[in-house]
Amino acid sequence: MDYSLEVIGIPVSDVDAAIRFYVDQVGFHLDHDVSSSPGMRVVQLTPVGSPCSVVFGEGLPLGEPGSTKGMQLVVSDIDAARAELAERGVPISEVMLLGPADREGSRFAFFQDPDGNGWSLQEIRR
Repeated sequence: MDYSLEVIGIPVSDVDAAIRFYVDQVGFHLDHDVSSSPGMRVVQLTPVGSPCSVVFGEGLPLGEPGSTKGMQLVVSDIDAARAELAERGVPISEVMLLGPADREGSRFAFFQDPDGNGWSLQEIRR
C-alpha cells in the first residue's frame, strides 16, 4: 500500500495576508480559493515543482496560527533559492551548514510566514 503525502494544513490568522505572502513572496501557485458556506474558506497552494500542497483558510481545524514548524522546501541550489526569496522580501536566514560538509542535504536556510509557521530550504544535490 502506498501512502502519498499531498497536502499539509497550515494555521494562519489572516487568510488574505497569507495568500499574498505565499504567492507574491514565496512563489507558490494558487490552486484554489473557495468558500463553500459562511465561515468556511479553503485555500490551497502548491510550491512550483512540488507534488505536495499546503492548505489554510477559515473554519478549518488546523490549530493555532504559527504552530506548524519544520516544513522543508528541498532545492538543488540553496544560494539561488535563498537569493530569490530575499529579493521578494522574505526575511530568511543566511545559508548554514548543519552536519558534515561532505554530506548531501546539510545546507539549510530558515524563514517564517507572517504568523510564525516555520519553513526551511534544504539543499539536496543529486
